Amino acid sequence: MLISAGSIEQVARYIEAGADAVLIGESRFGMRLPGDIGDSDIRGAIARAHELGAKAYVSADKLFRNDELAGLPDYLRLIADAGADAVVFGDPAVLMCVREAGVELRLHWNAEMTGTNAATAGFWGRRGAVRAVLAKELNEEEITSFVRESSLEAQVQVHGMTNIYYSRRNLLQSYMDHIGREAHIVDLGPDRGRFLAEAERPEEKLPIYEDANGTHVMSSDDICLLEALPELLAAGVRSMYIESLLKTEAYNLAVIRGYRAAMDAWAADPEGYVFREEWLEAIREHQDPLRELSFGFLYKEQVY
Repeated sequence: MLISAGSIEQVARYIEAGADAVLIGESRFGMRLPGDIGDSDIRGAIARAHELGAKAYVSADKLFRNDELAGLPDYLRLIADAGADAVVFGDPAVLMCVREAGVELRLHWNAEMTGTNAATAGFWGRRGAVRAVLAKELNEEEITSFVRESSLEAQVQVHGMTNIYYSRRNLLQSYMDHIGREAHIVDLGPDRGRFLAEAERPEEKLPIYEDANGTHVMSSDDICLLEALPELLAAGVRSMYIESLLKTEAYNLAVIRGYRAAMDAWAADPEGYVFREEWLEAIREHQDPLRELSFGFLYKEQVY
């Protein structure tokens, strides 16, 4: 079970709650991280994860411009020397810089929407990747087929909101132009933030935020595959990812504990496994009442 963390303190709390691995990094190189862990703290964050018996993966999954590549080789040397268990990448420039830097790093391929088939994953596997982060739009049959046909480990997002639109420009109007129909911005105040609402679906609020990497539009619902974990585990999915972005720490801790309990129960007795409703109820206690929990595309349903 993997979750993104935004500080050394979160790294410790999430692992102590049951996470096996954390995804960390900073906005210079990674996308949609819950907080920046910069050069001065990255060693400490990796060391803390290892002290607690977990792995630390570093995100370098942004789409790089030419002027952003200069610092990447040194960064890769830094995280390799610090003992990072893998670097997560989507841009082939990262692979080139790993070779340029002359470092040994496990490679997790994350190309967002394009991780949909075993053949493409195999292309990256022949270039050193050992894990593929699967697209959120894949259903159960497609996930199972990928695991069966690919030599790479499969990572699936099992909980949290998903990114549905991204632009390097800090302009929300670009999304409105992109969807080609009327939309408007809804501001629900400092506690809830800003949302996009489309004319055809005004009841669905899409969280939006802008950071150093541009504008991000997120799904109106939260994926929740807690009840479907046995199917994913039996299929051979190696990594279950929890998206912590735009959630409170209390919420993320409840999610980690629920998934940890379910995964441990299945591991102890797959044949006799029984889902316990209290695992999900503990999450619902922290769930935003305006955001539904759904199976996403797992059973060919849409989240957005």
